[in-house]
Amino acid sequence: MSTVRRILESKKKGYYTISPDVTAYEALQIMADKDVGALLVVNEGNLVGIFTERDYSRKVILKGKSSKETAVHEIMTPMVFCVSPEHNIEHCMSLMNEKHVRHLPVLEDGKLVGLVSIRDVVNMVISEKENKIKELEGFIVGTNYEQDASNR
Repeated sequence: MSTVRRILESKKKGYYTISPDVTAYEALQIMADKDVGALLVVNEGNLVGIFTERDYSRKVILKGKSSKETAVHEIMTPMVFCVSPEHNIEHCMSLMNEKHVRHLPVLEDGKLVGLVSIRDVVNMVISEKENKIKELEGFIVGTNYEQDASNR
């Protein structure tokens, strides 16, 4: 089973951070420009929350707030569930499912080193399954080939 470290190494995009004082509108602009669904909220080098599309839709749009006047710290999710680079994918899937989250910040020795999304986890699971299928196909073909050669 792959680890979070392997996911981070295979990702093309990193992660993006914002200050808790930026507006929801500014955060959404960054998310659109970077084509991401979440931004990590960092204050004085410390992870203090996460701002996601879900936070925006539920806490700004549905509450009738203005995205240009609402600061991220007012609507971010402050309770962030984190993983380490050594956690495996199964742990991430379980945590995401249990806590109903789509993004897990990655901390190593207390320092922020990445962000894993549900898409990252699913892509890694699919990749592992495809590799296992190829390995088994190779084994079957190799075995059949050896049997055919010994019958000649």
